Amino acid sequence: MTTTDTQTTTPTTPRHTPAIIPLPPATARAATATGALLTLASTFLAWTWTSEFPGDLTVNGYPGGLQVLTLTGALLTLLFTLSAYGIRGLGWLTPGGKSSAILLLALGTFATTWYAIIAIAVDLGGLANLEPGGWIAAITALLTLIAALGLPNDVPPDTDTPTPWKRFTQSFKAPTPGQAAPLPSWAEILIIAISFGLGLFVFTYGIDIDDEYAELFIGFMLMVCFGATAISRAGLNRRLAGYTATHKNVTVTAAFVAAFAFPFTQTNDAYATIGANILIFATVALGLNVVVGLAGLLDLGYVAFLGVGAYTAALVSGSTSSTIGIQLPFWGAVLAGAAASLVFGIVIGAPTLRLHGDYLAIVTLGFGEIFRIAMQNMDGTSGPNVTNGPNGIPNIPDLEILGFNLGETHTVLGFELGKFSNYYLLMLFFTIIVVTVFRRSDQSRIGRAWVAIREDETAARAMGINAFRLKLLAFALGATLAGMAGTVQAHVTTTVTPTQFKFVEAVPPNSAFLLAAVILGGMGTVSGPLIGASLLYLIPAKLQFMSDYQLLLFGIALVLLMRFRPEGLIADRRKQLEFHQTDQLDTPKGDIGLSKAGV
Repeated sequence: MTTTDTQTTTPTTPRHTPAIIPLPPATARAATATGALLTLASTFLAWTWTSEFPGDLTVNGYPGGLQVLTLTGALLTLLFTLSAYGIRGLGWLTPGGKSSAILLLALGTFATTWYAIIAIAVDLGGLANLEPGGWIAAITALLTLIAALGLPNDVPPDTDTPTPWKRFTQSFKAPTPGQAAPLPSWAEILIIAISFGLGLFVFTYGIDIDDEYAELFIGFMLMVCFGATAISRAGLNRRLAGYTATHKNVTVTAAFVAAFAFPFTQTNDAYATIGANILIFATVALGLNVVVGLAGLLDLGYVAFLGVGAYTAALVSGSTSSTIGIQLPFWGAVLAGAAASLVFGIVIGAPTLRLHGDYLAIVTLGFGEIFRIAMQNMDGTSGPNVTNGPNGIPNIPDLEILGFNLGETHTVLGFELGKFSNYYLLMLFFTIIVVTVFRRSDQSRIGRAWVAIREDETAARAMGINAFRLKLLAFALGATLAGMAGTVQAHVTTTVTPTQFKFVEAVPPNSAFLLAAVILGGMGTVSGPLIGASLLYLIPAKLQFMSDYQLLLFGIALVLLMRFRPEGLIADRRKQLEFHQTDQLDTPKGDIGLSKAGV
């Protein structure tokens, strides 16, 4: 007798994706598009009656100041909503998440608009100073956000009965975009060029905001944060990363061409000063990334190597306050500063790199403080007269390279470049050198050995890697790069003092902010420290009225970063797998180098 076991299966129904506000999807999309269109139209109306509020929001038919940011957010919300409708020619905007990207853009538009309305009321003394256009913008932005909250989630919830909070957090999640259809090489290169052009435009817009117009910069940061997150949820960043990984050399070239074009977009040399200081900060942070990001050595006194280079250049620059009376040409000063930092790196690293973890961090922190105190005491009273003590070395002359005086205004291609624009371009040249050194080191056998030591030094030693020698090499290389940047910093600031090289200070660069730039941007990547340094320098420079609370806000930002994105803003594949593990064995596919052409 044969028995047959029959197994019945219950058909599974696809899990629903409930929205935060229960609205029919078609109604929610239509309401979102209508609200975004009305919000866009409201920016062409006057928001206040007086021009005392920065940006002059009193003109009908011509948006200005914060109105431009609301217009941008509303336009992007409308375009992404139309893309979700499947309108031909806009589908490329949302290869990944649709509703999540729309919700983030609506939220950014709402935050920017309502911040503007509240700022007008606070600055001018009440809501009575609002014109009808301001009320219309506030109401339509709110209605757009409410409608966006009614859009179905892109990713189904983990349970059949999600809580309201779970539905809210789920609404910001997006699926991974599928493989893009292949494009001709020229089209991919064009997309890369346009992307960097847009990046240059956004950066230039932010840096050109007047320091006294903090309201506009805060609105700008709100819109950029929500907009960048929306672009990420839409999957556009992954598409761009795929193109940049295919055309690495083109990507690096496009990045530096965009950076080179920056001083030609400036009409005020004061903004070029910010750009030059950002490049100095970013270049030093990239040097620290060799030590921390690749080799995994926690160095809390790294700013001392920047100081060694700066003091060396100041002493041999021909300054009237120099105590040694030697004047070298610029390239000699650069080599002297880099060599001095290299020697200090080897001398400090040789006896200390046998330590690990917190002990190494404490020793490097001590070295940084010892350097600052030593420079302060070399005043001829407490010690030999070398650095003029607390007064430092002032009156450092401007550089002259091949008859080109960087302290004078020059006309290049019909554009006038001031002193700090010249130094910006010089620092950009050194940034290219540092990026090249980092990329070559990362992709070499030495770079892979550094990563092995960082992940597990005991296992690396067992595989035959000379850990001490390679750690000393990383320490010396990082010190050399910092010293090279310090030689330029000495001429940009024209004065070198011990107070510039503290462990933590409100004004970067200092050791704490350098380490934060590496962590914020993403350890082990090229573009991560550059972006992190740019944010950490630009934001305090524009929000000077919050200087008393800068370190508090800085700490809060780091806590939030460690909670929600511990791998940094620009993370490599290794870090993403390390901090966002799943239940399956994920392994990197394809090229797993730590830097993806700087992206």
